Amino acid sequence: MYLTTVLHQDLKTAAKSCNYWSGVTTIMPLLGGFLADAYLGRFSTVMLSSLIYIMGLLLLTMSRVVPGLRPLDAGSAGGSHRVHEVVFFLAMYLISVGTGGHKPSLESFGADQFDDDHPIEKRKKMSFFNWWCFGLCCGLLLGVTVIVYIQDHVGWAVADIILTTVMVSTTAIIWIGRPLYRYRKPMGSPLTPMMQVIVAAFVKRRLPYPVDSDQLYEIPKSDKNQGGRLLLHTNKLRFLDKAAIVEDEVVSKEKANPWRLASVTKVEEVKLIINMIPIWLTTLPFGICVAQSSTFFIKQSTTLNRAIAGDFTIPPASVYGFAAVSLVVSIAIYDRILVPFLRRVTGDERGINILQRIGIGMVFSVATMVVAALVERKRLRVVEASPAGNSLSMSVFWLAPQYVIIAVGDCFTLVGLQEYFYDQVPDSMRSLGIAFYLSVLGASSFLSGLLITVVDGVTARSWFGKDLNASRLDYFYWLLAGITAGNLFIYSFVAQSYSYKNARKTTLVVADCYQPHPMP
Repeated sequence: MYLTTVLHQDLKTAAKSCNYWSGVTTIMPLLGGFLADAYLGRFSTVMLSSLIYIMGLLLLTMSRVVPGLRPLDAGSAGGSHRVHEVVFFLAMYLISVGTGGHKPSLESFGADQFDDDHPIEKRKKMSFFNWWCFGLCCGLLLGVTVIVYIQDHVGWAVADIILTTVMVSTTAIIWIGRPLYRYRKPMGSPLTPMMQVIVAAFVKRRLPYPVDSDQLYEIPKSDKNQGGRLLLHTNKLRFLDKAAIVEDEVVSKEKANPWRLASVTKVEEVKLIINMIPIWLTTLPFGICVAQSSTFFIKQSTTLNRAIAGDFTIPPASVYGFAAVSLVVSIAIYDRILVPFLRRVTGDERGINILQRIGIGMVFSVATMVVAALVERKRLRVVEASPAGNSLSMSVFWLAPQYVIIAVGDCFTLVGLQEYFYDQVPDSMRSLGIAFYLSVLGASSFLSGLLITVVDGVTARSWFGKDLNASRLDYFYWLLAGITAGNLFIYSFVAQSYSYKNARKTTLVVADCYQPHPMP
């Protein structure tokens, strides 16, 4: 809405700008998660990234209140549209950098407060991601209702000031609570052990496999420096097992060259990352569908009747509240009603396994695109039949079904992806695990922008005109429905052949992994 109403970008450019910003914002956590796990620690990364985030919000506020930075249409004699545009995007991408450290580190830091080796805490952790998302959606609901209303009826600057104040306050609250937290020590770069496994497996590629997997090298259980749980051997990707073949009869950890000999746990950790790649790839179409809810869906609302009572009109961006409310309700029902019921039926501690949960959400994404296509086709018919050539006779509540359906899909797939990537990565990479989940959304946003460009170039009559009434978004939605449906079959095959992480019952984490204070 800001890009089209203040910066005056056309529909196509604004959608791509949103997708590119969303893409950067959700790809940056790969860097932030890596630094948190390897060097800075999660709490320190949260604090540092929060400061960068606040700097971005301050600059965003300044772009609306400082006379020389305001756009010409903001009423400032000294304003400059070009200068404002530069400062605006600089502020937004500074927020992206802050998000890159804040999102993966804060979520994984929250999950770290539960002990995987304690039965009660382990079960509570399974609900943590549901209630984490619940909290985010409550914030989202306030954002797309209260904040958006202030933007539309009071001013963008006032909204920016409120957001900055909220971010400063929450950062202070997290800092005050630091004596109460559990902290995991950073374990160094996780990429080095992975490369060591690959190099060792390649060097020893001609060695025969041992008759028994128990002959493969493993860190002794008494070793206090392991820094994570020991993993059981699996038979997949067996070529990597050669990294754990012992060439000498007597090998101690101190004498072993890590580029020649890796433990079974290190080998299994590399297998975990490799096995995640197909899952990551097959969830991208779902992310493309999600990207439409914050771009084209919202733009559609500007063409519909948003009046609900007297003179009160729903701000266009507030239609996202349909999704926020639906997701809040869906998560509560899922965690408090559906999971206990499924536990009794299936005997599974989670009710259904993580990949089943993700797959169910993908079905809802197909339904979302089908409903969105049908609603948009109806809207275009209303435009054709209207003497004024608009669709203002059609209520904005026609968009509610597609928002509700995608929200239910989010409850299954997005929350499931958070749990999957946190749970299935090596224990030393859990901030990166959350970053992998966010990178699904980031890569999907880039793909959505790319798909718009490709479709716009190859269609005889462009599906993306100068405005919605001159466009054929319904065709684009049908295309996404077809892509997502086809991908669902591929995902089902990949999920059925997936092997979950299997840790040994006796673990070493509790005593050595946590430190009582945020700084070493």
